[in-house]
Amino acid sequence: MDELEILRRKKLEELQQKFSKGDNVPEYPDKPIHVTDKDLDAVVSKYNLVVVDCWAEWCAPCRMIAPAIEEMAKEMKGKVVFAKLNVDENQLTAMKYQIMSIPTLMVFKNGKLVDKIIGAMPKPMLKAKLSPYL
Repeated sequence: MDELEILRRKKLEELQQKFSKGDNVPEYPDKPIHVTDKDLDAVVSKYNLVVVDCWAEWCAPCRMIAPAIEEMAKEMKGKVVFAKLNVDENQLTAMKYQIMSIPTLMVFKNGKLVDKIIGAMPKPMLKAKLSPYL
């Protein structure tokens, strides 16, 4: 591991320690919840399956998939919790999970990142990509 990587990891750990875990996590929401650097870990550890939509206001493809995410949150309530993370406002998380392209959906199962779905796609394709984790 080179010196730059060691410094990057050390800085990331320091930043993570500054944030506490959030306790304002709702019970099985039927719409996407907004998460931040501060409360993402609390959300992914509370629920069995969490899909985090990494987006930005300026991202047209992100706006295109937003209605599908909203619909799936209602349809899959109790099975999957959908969350939205603005990568411009939460750069620590974007850096930690190496979000290089948006939209990116991060899939967490039992608190562990198990998949990243990169790019906009129709709702049936999104559901098909999530079905193995249900």
